[in-house]
Amino acid sequence: MSAFQADSQQLILALSKGRIFEDTLPLLEAAGITVTENPDTSRKLILPTNDPNVRVLIVRATDVPTYVQHGAADFGVAGKDVLLEHGGEGLYQPIDLNIAACRMSVAVRNGFDYETAVRQGARLRVATKFVETARTHFAKKGVHVDLIKLYGSMELAPLVGLSDAIVDVVSTGNTLRANDLKEVEAIMDISSRLIVNQAALKLKRERLQPIIEAFERASKK
Repeated sequence: MSAFQADSQQLILALSKGRIFEDTLPLLEAAGITVTENPDTSRKLILPTNDPNVRVLIVRATDVPTYVQHGAADFGVAGKDVLLEHGGEGLYQPIDLNIAACRMSVAVRNGFDYETAVRQGARLRVATKFVETARTHFAKKGVHVDLIKLYGSMELAPLVGLSDAIVDVVSTGNTLRANDLKEVEAIMDISSRLIVNQAALKLKRERLQPIIEAFERASKK
């Protein structure tokens, strides 16, 4: 346990900016916790709350499971997409919070005949940051792919000839349409989950359990 968490009563929650942060605020409020600074206007990466024993770490979405796994945070909220790539080792995942809902999909540029390429056994170049999810999906379909790892601006890859297709998270599809791409295959529905460090669950159960229960009640409303 780090010096940052030397107080056994201190709880550290890892969140990412954006939709997950915004959607988690009502769940925190259901547990009587209010974040007292806005991550969009504050330069702080450790935010205080109205409870002196609860603080919020602002980290990249893909790093949330790592902070929780290694005990730098006691609990966090992460998308199913991120958890599948991470593997979930060392994490207790008690609740699907039903927030930040979207889907993982395959998309191609307009004019590319994905169905025919798959049917004819073509080897496809696929750009994605969700390499494990993409590998598993195409292996189950028996489609041969070369996976290209990217970290952002996924929609650009088919437009400049880097890939034939992308695997990415889709919400409204507006970004795809704005970049002359189309969704051709849904892989899975995605939502965000509460994750808890397994050691913290044992050592800080008295503090964590009421929050977990409040999250669970609020997520079902």
